Amino acid sequence: MHPFSFLHRSRSLAPPGFNRWRVPPAALAIHLAVGQAYAFSVFNLPLTRQLGITAPGPGDWSLTTVAWIFSTAILFLGLSAAVFGKWLERVGPRAAMFASALCFSSGFFVAALGVTVHQFWLLVLGYGVLGGIGLGLGYISPVSTLMKWFPDRPGMATGMAIMGFGGGAMIGSPLGVNLMKAYATPTSTGVAPAFVTMGLLYLAFMMFGVFTVRLPIAENAVTAPGGRKLAAVRDLTADEAIRTPQFWLLWCVLFVNVTAGIGILSQASPMIQEVFPGSVTAATAAGFVGLLSLFNLAGRFGWSSLSDFLGRKRTYLVYFLLGMALYASIPIAGRLGSVSLFVACCAVIMSMYGGGFATIPAYLRDLFGTAQVGAIHGRLLTAWSAAGIAGPLLISGLRDYQRQHGVPSTEAYSTTMLILAGLLGVGLISNALVKPLAPAEPTAEKAAAPPLSGTSPSMPTEARGLGLVLAWLVVGAPLAWGIWETLKKSLALFH
Repeated sequence: MHPFSFLHRSRSLAPPGFNRWRVPPAALAIHLAVGQAYAFSVFNLPLTRQLGITAPGPGDWSLTTVAWIFSTAILFLGLSAAVFGKWLERVGPRAAMFASALCFSSGFFVAALGVTVHQFWLLVLGYGVLGGIGLGLGYISPVSTLMKWFPDRPGMATGMAIMGFGGGAMIGSPLGVNLMKAYATPTSTGVAPAFVTMGLLYLAFMMFGVFTVRLPIAENAVTAPGGRKLAAVRDLTADEAIRTPQFWLLWCVLFVNVTAGIGILSQASPMIQEVFPGSVTAATAAGFVGLLSLFNLAGRFGWSSLSDFLGRKRTYLVYFLLGMALYASIPIAGRLGSVSLFVACCAVIMSMYGGGFATIPAYLRDLFGTAQVGAIHGRLLTAWSAAGIAGPLLISGLRDYQRQHGVPSTEAYSTTMLILAGLLGVGLISNALVKPLAPAEPTAEKAAAPPLSGTSPSMPTEARGLGLVLAWLVVGAPLAWGIWETLKKSLALFH
């Protein structure tokens, strides 16, 4: 028998009557791990003093140089998701999640070597390239599987998985800080051993997802609760989807939503301190960032679940209309000196930023079917890569331009917020132009859909119930810890 035969698609098929609620923990295990990327900034300052230890010394890397590690990882996230999407649909989620786990954990190990020998190219190759490929594979691998298990609630299904990506930062940030503190010595910042430890922990955690994920084996005509029939969808391949105007309209929708949201997320701490000088301290700003992370997390599940009832197009209509009003309100909050209004506007914006990520896979499923939705989603994520560059550059560049022309810090972001509101108008138009595809015969093999409920007759009820509880505890416990750590920081905002 081939040593890697356990990765074959046929080996991950669910037994008859398999409880579909055992699949989300497998997806969350992957997303909670790769979501650590959003917390990489906790290593930025320590990486600038690897030689000086207490302060940057001769030969140390600059903060601008270190920033390229995260940028490279996000670039390769989008590229790998686009390139390997069709491979994922062919081999199934288990093999893709296994490859993701190996790449993501290896990225930490190679990065640790780069820190030890002080070679920056090894850091970029490790966390940036290898880790970035792991990010892309891990991000898309569970999404299409969950939509096949939950055809009656595809928005909720994708929200459960992608929520984990937001939650991963809440785990990764305190974990990284605590590990560096534990390993720090008078001659070491503790970054290298922290990287090794995190690589091992994430490898084990992701393997839980690899070995517990299951594919449905039977295709059923699905009726949602209350007898509501699901809308028929047309199955397209990834190559066919990208030749449709609908794909590129959704590319624009995602790009606009992410550009606007990530612009605020990347500058949240300095922005609130500059808009309210003297009123908001660095500690309070850290609490603000933590609060935005919580809303980012909650929005991924809440808004995407709501889209199952509103419909994807109406949900994005809310994102853009409400978003335009909120971005326009931020300068007003600054002029009024209202920190609470400022925080409320930004928090809701962040919820819709996260919701946009979680709603888009279900939108793709509605238009293009489930046959290759993972591959299509992967190609659409190039919009994220582009927005990850455009958003921060836009908000920081305009802020610097304003300051150079004598605009006070309290007003430096006003014009930027109005420009972002106008940018959302482009997304509003793009979303309005999205039309359903004309009915046609399926052009790709349909993935099987599962029974909506039931438990395996070959397993005692008690064992099935215990397994379900344990699976949720594995992912729920670290997520709860991360949320608690974030909440403690957020409390500073209200003191």
